[in-house]
Order: sequence, then structure tokens, then C-alpha cells
Amino acid sequence: MRDFYLLPKDGQFYKANLHCHTVLSDGSLTPEQIKEEYCKRGYSIVAFTDHDHYAWHRELDDEGFLALAAYETEIEQYPAREADWPTLKVYHLNLYDRHPEKRSQEAAPKLPQRRYEDLDYINGYIRSMREEGFLVCYNHAYWSMQTHQDYSGLRGLWAMEIYNNGCERDGLYGYTPQVYDEMLRSGQRLYTVATDDNHNHEPFDSLLCDSFGGFVMIKAKSLTYKEVMGALERGEFYFSCGPQIQEAYIHGNKLRVKTSPVEKIYVIQEGRNCYKKVAAPGETITEAEFTLTGHEGYIRIDIRDPKGFHAGTNSFWMDDILAANLAEG
Repeated sequence: MRDFYLLPKDGQFYKANLHCHTVLSDGSLTPEQIKEEYCKRGYSIVAFTDHDHYAWHRELDDEGFLALAAYETEIEQYPAREADWPTLKVYHLNLYDRHPEKRSQEAAPKLPQRRYEDLDYINGYIRSMREEGFLVCYNHAYWSMQTHQDYSGLRGLWAMEIYNNGCERDGLYGYTPQVYDEMLRSGQRLYTVATDDNHNHEPFDSLLCDSFGGFVMIKAKSLTYKEVMGALERGEFYFSCGPQIQEAYIHGNKLRVKTSPVEKIYVIQEGRNCYKKVAAPGETITEAEFTLTGHEGYIRIDIRDPKGFHAGTNSFWMDDILAANLAEG
């Protein structure tokens, strides 16, 4: 059997923030300022996801930077009063345009109706936006005051946020791996991302600054809209709050992982079993190898560095891996 790559063998990694707000909605910085600050810190890609404001800032594109056309929309539980806001349930969705060149920039984004209790309607909206050429991401479940009952029935999503830096700054509820596993175990097959969700109401030197904390590393052949969106659609990326996943592939029945220096390399599965390699106190590790049985259901890698920051892959289902090997054989 050929090697199965959880991250593509070929291509280059590009650092991306997929959740960003500007002065066009409730952010404090212009798109131009966002580009300047993110480029200073090694980012190549930003998706501008202003609330209910679709925009493609292609005027910002150059050989080292790519702006993705996107917006964020919401479905609230009921008309919000100020007194209701702390416990108001909401669905927030990011929509990333796969083919913005086919869309009129003057056209208003397609916004959902406020039908929170109507899951068929919500899934219909997700389906219609997919048909229009968008990748749809489910955002910050904890901040949205949602439970398994709210998100387990969603269908058709491209991804969900496993980490949201703005939420981490708001209330220490940014990292939510349990939500991802619950969605997977409810039958959904979707990817996962780490984002900033930055509004930049605090200065960059503030400990409460919501920028530069959650990102994805996209492995693509080139920094072009077609290649980057194709890589996102195929799940050719990993999420991170700092650590690096340099290699992840299956050779025979061995899963091999290479990382930046970390304390823990774990392989999460559909059930409670977990493969793991842990560094001795005060030391770090940079690689691990695990033997797969084929009965894991799905696998996803989660690593943690000495600062407590996580990074991880998307989930990969063992039946898909087997099918890919059979097709190549």
C-alpha cells in the first residue's frame, strides 16, 4: 500500500486567519491595517468575515498576501433584548466564497431568517450556500451558549471552530475539542479550524488583544485563490495556537508524526481509546510512531507544547483511508 498523507507531501505551508472583523462591521481596524499587522507576523492569508457584510478585498492581494472573500452571519434564538444577551443562544456561521470572481460585489449576501428552532431550515440554508459555492463553518459553540442538542443535528458543514482566540480572551472558553468530537460522533464528517475572530478593540501589546492566537497552516501549491480554496475544501491544513505539525502520514499500519518541540503527541479516536507519547518532565519530543489496528473509527492528532498551546489535524476516518489504499492498489 502507498503512504496515506494526513497532510499533503507536496506544497508549501501558508499561515491563515479565517475569522476577522474590520471597521466594515464591528472591528476597530481597516482591512489595510489588518493586512499590515498580520503580514508583520508571518501570515499570508486573511479571510475577512465581517458581520453580514460580504466583501472580497482583492485590492490587498500581492505576491505575499491573499484576501479571501467571506462574511459571518447569525441565527438568533429570538429577537434580542439587552437583558437577554448574556444567555441568548445563536448560530454563527462563516461563509467562504470558493469562486468570488463569479459573484457581483454589489450583491447583498444571502442572510438566513431568524428561525432558530427550525433545524430543517438551518440545514437547508447551509445546503443552499454550499450550492452557491461557499464553504460553511460553524463558529464558537461555547460562546454561542449551545449544547450537543443544538449542534449534533447540523449537516453539510465544511468545518467548525475548535479554537477561537477572541473567545479565549473573553472568558477562557476558546478551545473546545469536545464539541468537535461530539459532532464527529453524531455522524458529521467535517474539518476543524483555529481562528482569531479578532475585533481589535485592545491594542496589540495588550494581554487581551484578540489577534495572532489561532490560525491554520494551509498546504498549497501556490498562494493563489484557486489553490488555497482547493486545499481548504480538501482539508489540506492543520489548526494551531503555536506548535507546528511538520509531517503526518500512515505507512503500512504505522502512523508517523513529526512536530516542533512539544510535550504531548496524542491520537484521538472515535471511542475513548487514545494513542499517546509524552515527554519526560522538562523535556520535549518532536516525533512519534503509533500502530493502527483499523478499528479506531476516526483518528485526529492533537499536540501540546510546553506553554500549553495546542495544534492538531482534521479527523480522518479509517474506512476512507482503507478505501483510498484500495483505490490506489
